[in-house]
Amino acid sequence: MIGAMNSSSTIAVGLSGGVDSALAAAILVESGYKVIGLTMKIWKGAYKIQEGLKHACFGPGEEEDIAACQAIAARLGIDYKVIDLSEEYEARVLEYFRAEYKAGRTPNPCIICNRELKFGFLVDKAHEAGIQFNYFATGHYVRKESRNGVTFLKTAVDTSKDQSYFLYGLESSRLERILFPLGELTKEEVRRRALALDLEVAEKPESQDFVAGGDYTPLFESSKPEPGDIVDTKGMVLGQHRGLPFYTIGQRRGLGVSIGPEPLYVLGVDAKMNRVIVGPNNGLFSSGLISRDFRFQDPTMARSRIAGLGKIRQNHKPAACTLFAADPSDLDSHAPPSVKGTLGESRDASLDYGVRVQFELAQRAVAPGQSFVLYSDEGLVLGGGVIDEAIADTNADSLHS
Repeated sequence: MIGAMNSSSTIAVGLSGGVDSALAAAILVESGYKVIGLTMKIWKGAYKIQEGLKHACFGPGEEEDIAACQAIAARLGIDYKVIDLSEEYEARVLEYFRAEYKAGRTPNPCIICNRELKFGFLVDKAHEAGIQFNYFATGHYVRKESRNGVTFLKTAVDTSKDQSYFLYGLESSRLERILFPLGELTKEEVRRRALALDLEVAEKPESQDFVAGGDYTPLFESSKPEPGDIVDTKGMVLGQHRGLPFYTIGQRRGLGVSIGPEPLYVLGVDAKMNRVIVGPNNGLFSSGLISRDFRFQDPTMARSRIAGLGKIRQNHKPAACTLFAADPSDLDSHAPPSVKGTLGESRDASLDYGVRVQFELAQRAVAPGQSFVLYSDEGLVLGGGVIDEAIADTNADSLHS
């Protein structure tokens, strides 16, 4: 894919300060392209996030990352620019994150950040600043493939590192100008090649958390969540929760309540009543789900019945399922909170479809607010959308996955 491009092309690479983006840039430099490093600045010190914890993508560790990017650019002999997207990050990612949690849903900020910030505002504002380039590249572990005039994402060779789930929102027209140099490599190969190139970040630990330590409390300082009741499935009050944003479907730890020897899990969150609903593990299984804003990578597939493999979160093993067009009654009765409009005002909502998904085997912890991504047997991303409703598994004797 890279070798087939015009050798005079200029490629901007999103640098994060880690080994993956550094090697992606190095590969492009080695291939003879003019390369420019770009980093989006999203931290402006407005939150009391503790320093010294495990490194995260949002927090005071950003200055260290930018310094690492500067060193990478100097080592590779490429130009480097920092683009301030702190205001866009606050409006598009953090406001969305807060609003979704307050609505009793479990958002995935990485999906929104990639679609709206990294592959959206970063590219656009760089062009507006007079930085000229033909393609944009990142260090994501994912591939792409074109079929019948449509460009699809495809799972990476290293399936343990595949990041296609986070990128499903990238339209075909955008993907045509995006490169993923690491899609054919394993993580081990990436580190080995980075060491051979004497890149200082070759053995740098990976960033995993959205916020250091996974503590979202600082993000809600200006509007602290209200405590409320923890109830069982019959509505009996078992205890008190400290605010809806601190609970998600499938959670077991930190509940502080019990009704016997069987452990309790979060089965649901009732935002209207400000309640957390708990129950035994078997109450976590769902036979399917509903998504109101599902987008097909190939629009001609819309309204079709499609068999494929579905993921309900990044680390979920793809499960066999069938996707159908949802009945209007399903969409009306499960209308999502209005905050979902913040997912991306630039998107054409007329291309979003309401779908119903039926799993062959019931799946555990289907969480509204997370995303459902549909894959073909060959690993092509056929489409994706935010989960609005988990359909309870009514067959107590069914097999679970």
